[in-house]
Amino acid sequence: MKVKVISRSTDEFTRERSQDLQRVFRNFDPTLRTQEKAVEYVRALNAAKLDKIFARPFIGAMDGHIDAVSAMAKNPANLKWLFSGSMDGDIRLWDLATRQTVCQFPGHQGAVRGLTASADGRVLVSCGTDSTVRLWNVPLPSHAQDDSSDNEAKPLATYVWKSAFWGVDHQENGELFATAGAQVDIWNHNRSQPINTFEWGKDTAISVRFNPGEPNVLATSGSDRSITIYDLRLSSPARKIIMQTKTNSIAWNPMEPMNFTALNVQEKRKSVFYTWVGALLFTYGLRLDFVLYNLLHVSSHAALGCWLLTCYLANEDCNCYSYDVRKMNEARCVHRDHVSAVMDIDYSPTGREFVTGSYDRTVRIFQYNGGHSREIYHTKRMQRVFCVKFSNDGSYIISGSDDTNLRLWKAKASEQLGVPEAVSSIAESFACLQLLPRERKNHEYLEAVKNRYKHLPEVKRIVRHRHLPKPIYKAASLRRIMTDAQRKKDERRRAHSAPGSIINKPLRKRRIIKEVE
Repeated sequence: MKVKVISRSTDEFTRERSQDLQRVFRNFDPTLRTQEKAVEYVRALNAAKLDKIFARPFIGAMDGHIDAVSAMAKNPANLKWLFSGSMDGDIRLWDLATRQTVCQFPGHQGAVRGLTASADGRVLVSCGTDSTVRLWNVPLPSHAQDDSSDNEAKPLATYVWKSAFWGVDHQENGELFATAGAQVDIWNHNRSQPINTFEWGKDTAISVRFNPGEPNVLATSGSDRSITIYDLRLSSPARKIIMQTKTNSIAWNPMEPMNFTALNVQEKRKSVFYTWVGALLFTYGLRLDFVLYNLLHVSSHAALGCWLLTCYLANEDCNCYSYDVRKMNEARCVHRDHVSAVMDIDYSPTGREFVTGSYDRTVRIFQYNGGHSREIYHTKRMQRVFCVKFSNDGSYIISGSDDTNLRLWKAKASEQLGVPEAVSSIAESFACLQLLPRERKNHEYLEAVKNRYKHLPEVKRIVRHRHLPKPIYKAASLRRIMTDAQRKKDERRRAHSAPGSIINKPLRKRRIIKEVE
């Protein structure tokens, strides 16, 4: 006779030490849990609803400027310090933890158009419409005072030039920085005159950005609607692309240094937004379209001879387009959302998403390869957004707007920051916002479940839904009506014309005019 019994040895499930992990026995046979998918679907649905319930992205505002915020820069050496400049020439250093001013940098007599910090965070470079470049000594965190009303810094050096400046950027490693104005000038900290000057045509350069991976390569945008690549090892520019509208700002993807993003200036209330490789975004006018250029490979030669790009461009028709620079006559993908000019863009340190600030008074977060924005932030009091930045850890977003305020947002609207313990100051509470291990595991599980069932209609509807301000909602509706009307008009024109007389040129083939080498 056979007798079946359950036999379990204590050695198999008893821990030798209290720090050891508990051994858990599970049978993963799917026939034992016939309702597993149904249960996970309900969990995904509930998780999507809870995200909407607990979505509170706005953390606080930082006021102190008396004019519109026109420029911002991060301190690479300090996680919670941020520089901002306004249209009246005021420059401030902010502590994001306390949302207080640490130090002021007075001196500019006109609008501050560019801010950048050296790699070690010790030197701040500013430029503006008063035709001056100023270098400032950034105070150490140990010397920063909580009450900074009388804490004003003196410039280390002031360089007066012949024309106004519109942008500045510093090398990731080195003492060189570049300014954009009537031409592109390369400066050294220890020289009062530019050590090199680049010029292609007679138009003004609007923005400039160094490549984070190759310090000798930089990209600029000009008022002649061009985007130009320069190499400091060459005596002339390497490549130039002419767009249909001017480019306002450029940003490189930090994780894919061959990629960069650019924004286009408003022209007659129109702006363009372009993106290179994983992120070259440009903003086009009142109606914004994004075209991202994604550089897949860049030659190590000084001539930059073989750049393989995939581009993303923002056009006047409010759409975004993904381009491969190897085949620039056709876009790979179309992205949509903003209803007005995009003024600034910045990448997350992960390089997987970017944030944009727009003339329509909203801040949007896009996946680097997403067709629609992942998130939209807005408040009743926030006016036109002129500059945006991701924090150095990618957890927060800072926006500067026309209402003189900087605003601090969570990068993930429903993210639980945790409950601070008994601490003595706001700064300590900012540092103590951490989740317990069980909470973190639960959040990761719910995110995985939502991602698994995100294609199902009910989950997809809840995740995508956003409450929009009425002007933006109406503008988006009007844009859809205009797009449908134009599409029907083109179809009728082709139907009543001779075969082949009207070529159906798709929307993906319209943005780039030509490329010059």
